[in-house]
Amino acid sequence: MKTKTFDRKFDTNEDISDALDTSKVRRPNQEQKRVNVDFPTWMIESLDKEAKHLGVTRQSIIKVWLAERLEKVAKT
Repeated sequence: MKTKTFDRKFDTNEDISDALDTSKVRRPNQEQKRVNVDFPTWMIESLDKEAKHLGVTRQSIIKVWLAERLEKVAKT
């Protein structure tokens, strides 16, 4: 696809996804890195209870709560 055609499609909100190579797309500061954390049993039970209440996984609730805390700390 020529540049002018691409630009026109983009400007008119047409689908240009077929013209993009997304095989090596990365989100800055969003790369995943696995870590292991040991929690006391009572904490796991509380996390599981809250996660079930919210309808999410334990991992999801840990990520959200950590992100909220880190954002709060960053603002101070």
